[in-house]
Amino acid sequence: MQTNIRRIGLTGAALLLAGCASVDLDQSLRETNEAARDFAQGRVELSRTAEQRHARDQLSRQLLAEPVSMDEAVQLALANSPGFQALLAQGWADLAAANQTGRIANPVFTFERMRLSNELELGRLLSIGLLDLLTLPQRQVISRNQQAQAKLQLTAAVVDQVSRVRQAWVRAVSAQQTLGYAEQVQRAAHASAELARRMQQVGNFTKLQRARQHAFYADATAQLASAQHAATVAREELVRLLGLDDAQAGSLKLPGRLPDLPKEPRAAAEVSTAAMQQRLDWQMARLQLDAAGRSQGLTLLNSLVDVELGARHDTVFDNAGGERANRKGYELAIRLPIFDWGGAQRAAMNAQSLAAANRYESVVRTASSQLRESYSAYRSAYDLAKHYRDEIVPLRKTMSDENVLRYNGMLIGVFELLADTRDQIASVMASINAQQQFWLADASMSAAVIGKPLAGAVTPVSASTSTTNEGQGH
Repeated sequence: MQTNIRRIGLTGAALLLAGCASVDLDQSLRETNEAARDFAQGRVELSRTAEQRHARDQLSRQLLAEPVSMDEAVQLALANSPGFQALLAQGWADLAAANQTGRIANPVFTFERMRLSNELELGRLLSIGLLDLLTLPQRQVISRNQQAQAKLQLTAAVVDQVSRVRQAWVRAVSAQQTLGYAEQVQRAAHASAELARRMQQVGNFTKLQRARQHAFYADATAQLASAQHAATVAREELVRLLGLDDAQAGSLKLPGRLPDLPKEPRAAAEVSTAAMQQRLDWQMARLQLDAAGRSQGLTLLNSLVDVELGARHDTVFDNAGGERANRKGYELAIRLPIFDWGGAQRAAMNAQSLAAANRYESVVRTASSQLRESYSAYRSAYDLAKHYRDEIVPLRKTMSDENVLRYNGMLIGVFELLADTRDQIASVMASINAQQQFWLADASMSAAVIGKPLAGAVTPVSASTSTTNEGQGH
């Protein structure tokens, strides 16, 4: 009997050691960097020492010394944002919680001291859940599955954060660029309104003609105020995502314009192939389905019975006779399924398994639809932005050059020339908006390829442009 107890104890100790694997955060971050290499460029790191924090601060200062590009904005967010560091720390906590589910519960030591007349009895009991030992291998498999899910969730959170930084950078640069052109429109409208006022004073303009020019100026002033606020909103959104403090926000400089369009758009086949290899939501749903299947068998056993094994060592002192006696043995405690046969637990697990199976099928179908939608938005935005760049803006420039020649030949007046200038600037602003929508769609599609689509990320762009010359006809 003692030999059997010793064997059970050795087996339990071996299983206990096997279930005590620690959480390797650095390895998890390396896997995240590999999975999201196109997003984070291998720079995901949780700062846990003063040296790491100092290195982050130094990198932030270097990046803020020059105008921050899109890729540099991502680096700055990864290095500087406390919110991003909190995200990584929470991922660490989730990994630790998943690891804990695969560990065996600590044994319970019970000490008893009882006195009866001249006898003193000391009881010692070391007990452990026998069912915990028997199911430990299966629970470790489930734990590894949950850790894999936690890693995927961390990667998805990194992708989401980086995508939001990219889109915020695009909005900030676009709003800044649009503000510059809005100021040009306002200056042209002001010049037109001032000239109209002077011409009315000398009797060469009617009150209606002057009012029309002044209305153009008033409208341009209102649009300038809106553009100024929009630029502030976009910049502050970027500041928040980068985690900048007040001093850093004041030193943030952005490029004067958005990047040029790529020479060719990404092919649909390339996007589809990349998605098949990288989609995180597919992997997550598959892991959840596997975990539900394994947990179902474990729940079936736990809902029916629970067994606890204990080794006992008692000592009895006879004070009257001066004798001492030791007693050894073991205890086996079994929970009797009398009041609760575990039917509700099994029903809940069956429902969870069925939900996981249907969730996996739903994710597969939804992912394909999201990918097609994201690629359509990407390709449409690219074609429209290219159309503005190659067709509309050059045509407007040609028209403007011709109107300058006509003005020099005294075939049109100054008001027609100013109106044409406003129309040309409006076309350029529309082109900037189309370019912005392309880069937003590019970031959204990249996120959709890996499995973290951004809802409502892209706003449709109107292909229309102003073709009327309001200043003509006088």
